[in-house]
Amino acid sequence: MLLTWRRWRRARPFWGGLAAVLAGAELCAIPLAPLKIMLQQGIAGIPSVLMGLVMIVMGLSAWFTPHYRGLAGVLTVLCAAAALVMSNLGGFLLGTVLGILGGSMMFAWQPAPDAAAAPGSAGAAPGADAEPGDGAPAPSAP
Repeated sequence: MLLTWRRWRRARPFWGGLAAVLAGAELCAIPLAPLKIMLQQGIAGIPSVLMGLVMIVMGLSAWFTPHYRGLAGVLTVLCAAAALVMSNLGGFLLGTVLGILGGSMMFAWQPAPDAAAAPGSAGAAPGADAEPGDGAPAPSAP
């Protein structure tokens, strides 16, 4: 069970998605705080909840559809930056910082290359499996 969880977690931008989900949850929770904690609610409650929900959905989409990680990362960073202005300083800066960190981690994540399918594995020279014309330099005659 633990090995299955570890394999699932490593096959996707897990930590970036987690940061985005936490940032979205924090942005959604701030408008629901007691009035003593909230300095001024105003119109900021609606964008806070909407941007928080978008960030949660982007974090979950990075988990369950990792091939959309680039779009999810960019939208998360944009929502986090917009939350700075539209949502009580981005959830007292915590939501903005977590959102930008999570979005950038989602965008930068790359899947690990498969060791069995990687060309040149098993000690071959780089480019030895490549055909001329597929982006690899052509072998030169001595």
